[in-house]
Amino acid sequence: MEEKRSKFGGSIGFVLAAAGSAVGLGNIWRFPYLAAKDGGGLFLVIYLALALTFGFALMITEVSIGRKTKQSPLTAYSKISKEWGFIGVFASIVPFMIMPYYAAIGGWVIKYFVAFATGNGDAAAGDGYFGNFISDKTEPVIYMLIFLFACAIIIYLGVGKGIEKSSKIIMPVLVVLVILIAVYSLTLSSTQTLDDGSKVTRNGLEGLKVYVIPDFEGLTLKRFATTLMDALGQLFYSLSVAMGILVAYGSYMPDDADLNKSINQIEIFDTLVAFLAGVMIIPAVYVFLGKEGMAGGPSLMFVTLPKVFMQMGSAGNVVGALFFAMVLFAAVTSGMSVLEAVVSSFMDKTKMSRSKATVIETLLALIIGVVVCFGYNIFKFEVTLPNGAKAQILDILDYISNNIFMPIVAIATCILVGWVVKPKMVYDEATKNGEKFGRKGLYVLMVKYVAPVLLMVLLLMAMGIIKL
Repeated sequence: MEEKRSKFGGSIGFVLAAAGSAVGLGNIWRFPYLAAKDGGGLFLVIYLALALTFGFALMITEVSIGRKTKQSPLTAYSKISKEWGFIGVFASIVPFMIMPYYAAIGGWVIKYFVAFATGNGDAAAGDGYFGNFISDKTEPVIYMLIFLFACAIIIYLGVGKGIEKSSKIIMPVLVVLVILIAVYSLTLSSTQTLDDGSKVTRNGLEGLKVYVIPDFEGLTLKRFATTLMDALGQLFYSLSVAMGILVAYGSYMPDDADLNKSINQIEIFDTLVAFLAGVMIIPAVYVFLGKEGMAGGPSLMFVTLPKVFMQMGSAGNVVGALFFAMVLFAAVTSGMSVLEAVVSSFMDKTKMSRSKATVIETLLALIIGVVVCFGYNIFKFEVTLPNGAKAQILDILDYISNNIFMPIVAIATCILVGWVVKPKMVYDEATKNGEKFGRKGLYVLMVKYVAPVLLMVLLLMAMGIIKL
């Protein structure tokens, strides 16, 4: 079976696929919001420091497990240690839970892309448009189906013809779109009338300063701790760790590829796109709505930004269409990686064919995805989560998979590699072609001590036990 296992054609295919997985909706709708909220440059510096230490340790660990075992997440961990095989079960449940609601959100993105591409941005920017759309019983299901089908086709085609080929096309286009919109955002200028009748003129470069210049005013230990945990949470959820994806992609990585170098390139790619997402969004929101206009999550993407685009005048529909095309590309590369983590697990556990595994998982994701869409109409209810957030079906799935299971998977992986099989397993895998492991001491410190502690704090915060 090992000889027949699919492989990426080289390091570039692996890096683009893994970076595509990491660059998802979180980079676009959460990173800019947190940066604006947490003192701009201060958040950026903390995020970068964590990416080079915490992020590096988690990513290289998972990719090493995948490449060493040549197995998907469900079966890889038991190959490392039979007693710790339960990690693989949780690591496979996470993408299984994420795929249905990610497809639903992907459908929302398609809906907004179609609206702006057909010149209906004015309607999309209207009050109540988003709420009315997700409350509809038919449209969200249709768009969810389209998104899920697009991801399924790519996975059905396999590692080389599907994942690698699509990543090599989508990722360069995504980067070009991000840069174009970011540059345009910096050229914006607008004069707004305030509530007291006075006028204020703001421009994109002033918005960029809000984003990149650290704001130390009123900085306290509590605020620093909040910024640290925000950056940690954002990094953890955006790197595709603890959800089986990097283990699956690592299992397709050629043995002669430089693992250290590839991880560094993924980190750079992910951080650069996240930073540029901030350059795209923060100056544009600042110009038209001021500092107070910044929001996070779906409300930023589907409520605030459409209003910003339509204040750009004749360019609004074009910029909006390009923006949602870029978001759609990011969502597809992430969505297909989530799907692959489950499909590869089915294949390795049951020895079923890729085509059969893809069809089964797509049908399961479709059924649960329909339930998620109906969570805003037929099955609508609201509960309060342990972290205080109000939630519907989508939010509950997101909370359990992201806030509970993912930290548990990451903590267990750190204990397994740091204390049971020892870090030597990882740096033996990373240096088996004679490469240097430049951050060896840092890696050991992170995987054995720092990462488990930070992840435990993240988990306890999600459970509402620790409050900052």
